[in-house]
Amino acid sequence: MKSFALLFLVVICGMGGLGQKLKPKKRSNGEEINFRTKTKDVCTMSMSGDEEMKLRIECKSQGMSYWCEFTGKPSVCRAFRNNPKIYWNQIAMELRKLPHACESTQVLKTTMCQKAPTEALMKKIAAGMEPEDLANQDKSVQKTSISMRGAGRSSVKKIGKPPILPLIKPTQHGQGSENETEAMKLAREHCWESLHGFCSYIFGIFRG
Repeated sequence: MKSFALLFLVVICGMGGLGQKLKPKKRSNGEEINFRTKTKDVCTMSMSGDEEMKLRIECKSQGMSYWCEFTGKPSVCRAFRNNPKIYWNQIAMELRKLPHACESTQVLKTTMCQKAPTEALMKKIAAGMEPEDLANQDKSVQKTSISMRGAGRSSVKKIGKPPILPLIKPTQHGQGSENETEAMKLAREHCWESLHGFCSYIFGIFRG
């Protein structure tokens, strides 16, 4: 009876170990890895697919965004099948050393799959670059133009219109003023006070 119980226990343990061996490892499909390049570009790489996998890298750099895509069959590499997370982390480590994650990278290599067939390599299939946010750029241009208009208006207000000077009639000098003075003197001397204006006019005509 004891021997039967011991045998039963060995069988159960063996089945448990077999189940653990057959249990597939957690896949990295759908996961994302964030990293920064040598020039501080903020990047994200995401993986998808099963046997033939697709890797997409998206980065933001100084108001611009760029991306690239790679495809390959890393599953033919035994080390990848054992631990895919280490494989993708090694790729991210290599990309961190570059100033641009997509510009000079045609093939992604890892140390853990150096001896794997060439089909295991992730090869670039597409790439692109575009402004990060065209709407924000348009708004900034509009704000700049409005601020420039406001500055122009404020400068006009500060300068203002030149003051209008009153029109001053030039005073008569020379012979004309002397004739009027002499005519007025004669009028005061020879005419009544009520006729000073008339006499001054008459004397002025004769003296002029």
